[in-house]
Amino acid sequence: ALRMVGITKRFPGVLANDNITFEVRAGEVHGLLGENGAGKTTLMNILYGLHQPDSGRISIHDKEVSITSPRVAVDLGIGMVHQHFMLVDNLSALENIILGIPQERPYMLNLDSARDHFKELTSEYGLGLDPSTPVWQLSVGDRQWLEILKLLYRGSRILIFDEPTSVLAASQVEKLFKTIRRMADERCSIVFISHKLKEMKEIADRVTVLRDGHVVGTVDPRETSPTEMAQLMVGRDVFLDRRPRPPSKAKKEVLVVRSLCCNNDRGVPAIRDMSLTVHAGEIVGVAGVSGNGQREFAECIVGLRRPVEGTIRINDKLITGVPHDPSLVGYIPEDRRKTGLVVDFTVEENLILKTFDNPPFTQRGILQWSEIGDRAKTLIQNYEIKTPHPAIPLRHLSGGHQQRVVVARELSAEPALLVASQPTRGLDVASVETVHKMLLQERNRGAAVLFISTELSEVLTVSDRIIVFFRGEIMGELNAEAVDVNLIGEMMLGYGERTQQAVRGSV
Repeated sequence: ALRMVGITKRFPGVLANDNITFEVRAGEVHGLLGENGAGKTTLMNILYGLHQPDSGRISIHDKEVSITSPRVAVDLGIGMVHQHFMLVDNLSALENIILGIPQERPYMLNLDSARDHFKELTSEYGLGLDPSTPVWQLSVGDRQWLEILKLLYRGSRILIFDEPTSVLAASQVEKLFKTIRRMADERCSIVFISHKLKEMKEIADRVTVLRDGHVVGTVDPRETSPTEMAQLMVGRDVFLDRRPRPPSKAKKEVLVVRSLCCNNDRGVPAIRDMSLTVHAGEIVGVAGVSGNGQREFAECIVGLRRPVEGTIRINDKLITGVPHDPSLVGYIPEDRRKTGLVVDFTVEENLILKTFDNPPFTQRGILQWSEIGDRAKTLIQNYEIKTPHPAIPLRHLSGGHQQRVVVARELSAEPALLVASQPTRGLDVASVETVHKMLLQERNRGAAVLFISTELSEVLTVSDRIIVFFRGEIMGELNAEAVDVNLIGEMMLGYGERTQQAVRGSV
């Protein structure tokens, strides 16, 4: 159904794709695997018409085509769920769905017909989306489903899923895989990009592995172990199990939260009477299904959301609703592009966003670019950020290396408290390993680390203590060294009274 032959694409200082040949059959789910910056998204952006190849050709149903724009791609039946949402926040879910679709009558929108089709699809696929809800009020997971719904609405036959599960809970991933399998059964051709090797084994019929812009192999995931795929991807062994560590010397209270209540963006309570403490030299993991108050809680701690009630203290200083020293708290947000980076700024500018107005980066109100450049080069080297130059716009970096910029900026400040919310989202296995090591280094340095993740496996891997969120409340607390995974699962589903008793006996 789809064949790309000899695709080469260069950006300033970067060879993103080097003579890549890639094909997808009708009715096949073809996995595309590779490190951050390996060229996966660039290759798919070429297929979707967002980039033009320097050389190579594309054929669909044995007919060579020239895909000069996304409009041409859509007309050819190609749809793409992008790694970063392509939604207009101020428009409703329905308006985002029909945006860009030619109407039967020019200048006239048939909203009633569109709304009926929207409701048919959401009912058919079991999606609880209200067509009138503004996108800015949707959870990250619902925004991802809205992107998928756009493809279903347009009837695409070649579908590209770029990291579609990175913001979905386990139950939603299962629903997505059923949807993808259903599409494949209907003879759609599907490209599935992911860094999660377990998902590749579960959903893909074949997997093509890219490394540094080259194809290094195409394998059958049923006959290839996750370890073998990881080695193909990064060229070395990768260690993602729980690492040996010195015992936590958690003594000094760094973060103390008492009776915290706050609302979400709709004004509905998101956090209810929450109290917790994080000590210096420990990692407290927050487990829970996405959308149970984790984002709102993190934003309260770092000062981005005003609590309704309760107090927050850091190093015994009351910071509730009061501007505080940004160097006191490091924050890795769950949506790096929305709240962690300015993608039109350069790499070096993003690396000093929190400190640009302090010496040595500013003298008498004038930015000192030589100092900024030196600092950027040091962080780029220390955190292995893949960029041709510190002064290029950040948008030219892969999603994984954009995340490394956030991590480098926040960790290099050596904050007393680090709030890391989904810090490995969208990262390849090697980068996940690196981030885990960095969090442990922060812990061993004596920082207090609040680690929020919807990936239970990595919460278990990284944490000293685990707290489980459900509907804005803490369902229980466990020691990560001797944890019952089934118990955590019950807590994540809200079984609190029974599990609280078990928790008191296990900690």
